[in-house]
Amino acid sequence: MLIRTLDFLFAFFGLLFLWPVLIVICVLGYFDTGAPVFQQTRVGRSQQPFILVKFRTMPVETKSVATHLVGASSVTKLGAFLRKTKLDELPQLWNVLKGEMSLVGPRPCLFNQEELIQEREERSVFSVRPGITGLAQVNEIDMSTPKKLAEWDQRMIESMTIKRYFIYIVQTVLGKGAGDRV
Repeated sequence: MLIRTLDFLFAFFGLLFLWPVLIVICVLGYFDTGAPVFQQTRVGRSQQPFILVKFRTMPVETKSVATHLVGASSVTKLGAFLRKTKLDELPQLWNVLKGEMSLVGPRPCLFNQEELIQEREERSVFSVRPGITGLAQVNEIDMSTPKKLAEWDQRMIESMTIKRYFIYIVQTVLGKGAGDRV
């Protein structure tokens, strides 16, 4: 309950204070891809679908697959900057505010990532809200290694404390972890 309260407060105040940054990125994104906001159905808590919101980092016509399956040339120049600074994740504060995500948790996968879903099912990873960042992300483990990712997600869930919640957030803000490989 405490983590949900922290999630709500951080997301609320993050959106409240960062709205000028969000507007600037939207305007730049409009000139970059014509559609700055990206929405995609993802697997949430208890395997319920939800619509994840991010800033678009690839052209609109890019195939909807896991990031590691898309060529690096698909990422726009603005998109590369947004990914490097993790600013592409800011709109997910809306998902956190709505209770679909947490700031810290396993990254939500796509429904077509069947191997990852199976590995996560076996480890009860879907018992928690997916997150913007987590143990796997700050250790540069992405969805290209489903078993390893699910193991690290399980490790994070089993060892989660308020202290670790803040550590993962601070590590992400300071740039630890490279995000999904392309």
